[in-house]
Amino acid sequence: MYKSYSMELAGRTLTVDIDRVAKQANGAAFMHYGDTVVLSTATASEKPREGIDFFPLSVEYEEKMYAVGKIPGGFNKREGKASEHAILTSRVIDRPMRPLFPKDYRNDVTLNNMVMSVDPQCNPEVVAMLGSSIATCISDIPFDGPCAATQVGMIDGELIINPTLEQNAKSDLKLTVASTREKVIMIEAGANEVPEAKMIEAIFEADKVNKEIIAFIDKIVADCGKAKHSYESCAVPEELFAAMKEIVTPEEMEVAVFSDDKQTREENIRQVTAKLEEAFADNEEWLAVLGEAVYQYQKKTVRKMILKDHKRPDGRAITQIRPLAAETDIVPRVHGSAMFTRGQTQICTITTLAPLSEGQRLDGLDEFEVGKRYMHHYNFPSYSVGETKPSRGPGRREIGHGALAEKALVPVLPSEEEFPYAIRTVSETFESNGSTSQASICASTMSLMAAGVPIRKPVAGISCGLVTGETDDDYIVLTDIQGLEDFFGDMDFKVAGTHDGITAIQMDIKIHGLTRPIIEEAIAKTKQAREYILTEVMEKCIAGPREHVNEYAPKIVQIKIDPEKIGDVVGQRGKTINAIIDETGVKIDITDDGAVSICGTDQKMMDKAIHYIQTIVTDYKEGQIFTGKVVSIKEFGAFIEFAPGKEGMVHISKIAKERINRVEDVLTLGDEVKVICMGKDKMGRMSFSIKDVPADEK
Repeated sequence: MYKSYSMELAGRTLTVDIDRVAKQANGAAFMHYGDTVVLSTATASEKPREGIDFFPLSVEYEEKMYAVGKIPGGFNKREGKASEHAILTSRVIDRPMRPLFPKDYRNDVTLNNMVMSVDPQCNPEVVAMLGSSIATCISDIPFDGPCAATQVGMIDGELIINPTLEQNAKSDLKLTVASTREKVIMIEAGANEVPEAKMIEAIFEADKVNKEIIAFIDKIVADCGKAKHSYESCAVPEELFAAMKEIVTPEEMEVAVFSDDKQTREENIRQVTAKLEEAFADNEEWLAVLGEAVYQYQKKTVRKMILKDHKRPDGRAITQIRPLAAETDIVPRVHGSAMFTRGQTQICTITTLAPLSEGQRLDGLDEFEVGKRYMHHYNFPSYSVGETKPSRGPGRREIGHGALAEKALVPVLPSEEEFPYAIRTVSETFESNGSTSQASICASTMSLMAAGVPIRKPVAGISCGLVTGETDDDYIVLTDIQGLEDFFGDMDFKVAGTHDGITAIQMDIKIHGLTRPIIEEAIAKTKQAREYILTEVMEKCIAGPREHVNEYAPKIVQIKIDPEKIGDVVGQRGKTINAIIDETGVKIDITDDGAVSICGTDQKMMDKAIHYIQTIVTDYKEGQIFTGKVVSIKEFGAFIEFAPGKEGMVHISKIAKERINRVEDVLTLGDEVKVICMGKDKMGRMSFSIKDVPADEK
């Protein structure tokens, strides 16, 4: 007999069934929120994985197309690899869960969330986040939960808890906040220039709801929770730390890590490690964990320097940004390019423009998002960190960074009516030493402007870090963290936005949450840094979007036609539109509302295509004059093509003022002639006259 628990959440009922399905998993929660159904499971291996120095957590979010009554597209009619949306959702679940597992736990853990039904009123992502927390909390897997997650939207300035898919489509804010019992543990946001104060209000409105959900989860755990199993700890022995400090003193380690050059610091640590390996050559047990021990020694040293001495490894002040540089047009012939450098972090972004038809089609569970015209892709090759490994395509990190930059820039893009282009930006990481995702936002903004994309405002991004002490009020927030500070610190708080507000947030932490003062200080410091980057670097490099698109970019003109005339332009089986394309060499896209985009590089041919389309959709009246080509000659007259696929007939009596016996005496195939519309003949065809064209029109 299974147990069922329910609570009211944002006006809808959340129900959790325990011991109903998947009983062989360590923990399973069968989640219902409205008609949305998600099965969340938590499973751990019996033994730790050997030879690793990290916690092997895997989070999966499986989108089943039957959940929305669809059969998967393509030749293979079953779900394939995870979509980008599924990967991003997995990352959002992973980020608040990971810090709550023991740091020395090495057993493989998989959190699986299978979306089985989707109710447009109840977002399955929220259900999966809560399901993962509940399944892990009731399992025997060591976990310092629970945590809970809530989404917040904003329409006309009003905050909405767990908005529906329809509300999300028109919301100015898409915020996800995860919390533990006491603190906020994860923030993910996309926003339409939301002011900092409003963002903070939204974050803690979600935190308040999360605390109510945690009280609900506590009841389930008290009733159904299993005792947590013991595990083999992989912690470094304290005796090893003591011995290391005798060989490499804390002062020597501080000198080793105190450098603004990554390669110098890594060489120093390599020498320190070699010295310790030589000293412990006879102790195989210590040698096996020496790498982790050196990492921990560095971490303690860096954290002590920052927190107690207010010294950063590269000598900067706490709020100081690394040296910045920006330039545009570094790559010829592409449609737009820009490079942004911050210390040893360097990103080059390339912009490509194309017709709207080349936008990305999406096949997922969200019925309100079937495609997108702006795509941001982020690449992180191994040479950017001085390593060597083959490229295997983008991983989850690259997909996540690309999505974050895309989210930051979408709010400032022009509408399709203003700028009828599909837009792709690709950020290539040339060098990495902290916060490349935010550098890619800066480079992408400048690249878009260099390409002539009329963005409304420039966007910049920056990241803050954190080092905490023993108490909640013992902490320090660092502006513009480099790789080492991210690696050994407690937080990577990324914020992007314009002068007027926030467009994206992503917060990753390694501790059990942040207090409100920390979050408020981080948001304030990122705003200050963002203003500096925009004003002193980016806007001095390129003040605004260029007036025209790059000479190598396609030119696009958009006209509107009566939607009822779309069939006339397309023609039977596409005959008419293909004839226009073949003759002019342009690309033509037509939307259901009658928006016609003509794309090409030759303005003369584009004008010709526009003329043809406008001619085709014109309601023909007597007296209209056209220029056409003789395409067929009969005994009774000639057919004149006045637009591709569109013909009218000139009767033999209307060809010349004098009587003629044969059409061929006056006209030959291919002749270009001017004709005047005489209306329609008895067969409904356009009737033309050549002889009645006014003299001043000939």
